Amino acid sequence: MDINKAHSGTDLDEPMGDPREMLALLEEQQRRVADAQIAPVVWLYFIWGVAWFVGFLALWSGDENGNPWFTIPAAVATPLFIVLLVISIVSSAVIGLRINRGVRGVSSFSGAVYGLSWSVCGTAFGLLGTALISHGMSTDLANLYFPSGFALMCGTIYLGGAALWKDKSQLLLGLVMLVVGAAAPFAGSPGNDLVFALAGGGAFLVTAAVMAVRLRRNR
Repeated sequence: MDINKAHSGTDLDEPMGDPREMLALLEEQQRRVADAQIAPVVWLYFIWGVAWFVGFLALWSGDENGNPWFTIPAAVATPLFIVLLVISIVSSAVIGLRINRGVRGVSSFSGAVYGLSWSVCGTAFGLLGTALISHGMSTDLANLYFPSGFALMCGTIYLGGAALWKDKSQLLLGLVMLVVGAAAPFAGSPGNDLVFALAGGGAFLVTAAVMAVRLRRNR
């Protein structure tokens, strides 16, 4: 009698399974983990897309030299934009912290730093602009600085996210944000607001839609 069979009831010499099936199972598990990390990013892009599209259109419409069809009082447009921007930054911090929640080690630390970078960098750019205003920067220049400053901030952080998670969507979106942030001031004020609404907000919303479709297909 085979001693191994007597003790275990199974043949230990029997193959454990097709290596191709085991590899496919491993790849499927890795894809599920990746999709679980990407899913919150879709909401992140959607929130930023709405904030940029609605917020910058409001600013453009709040300037007498902007929207030729209708105007929004500046007392409404500016606070609306600020509220949308704050919501986006806070959402980015929260979602970034939760992307690798439950994963210990380097991944957890990376997610925490990525999440905190939104609020920290956003505050730094805001304080810099406030300091420049206190030293005589005009309203027209402030209208050029703040949108471009935050666009460059977003682009830089997205490039960092692309490097951390090897995410091509963040790489592409980061490059778009850098281009838009650097080019929009050439349109002057309030023309730059329209550029940010259409090019910046549109890039966020299109990326969110593409990623949502990809996730649905994977499921």
